[in-house]
Amino acid sequence: MTELLRTTDPVRLSWLVALLADAGIEAIVLDNHTSILEGSIGAIPRRLMVDTEDAAQAIRILREAGEA
Repeated sequence: MTELLRTTDPVRLSWLVALLADAGIEAIVLDNHTSILEGSIGAIPRRLMVDTEDAAQAIRILREAGEA
């Protein structure tokens, strides 16, 4: 797995997961439950991960969208 970014913005994460899904890339958000346990105050960033084989294409997609 390759980490694409870390953010505390759940709306941005949702949009990026959908953007990658449209390109056929499965993305996983890590640390989501940890953030919820801390009260969802935004102190713990969530990580957007993709399979290492999809990382180059995913990075290109994020750059084209102005996200990387």
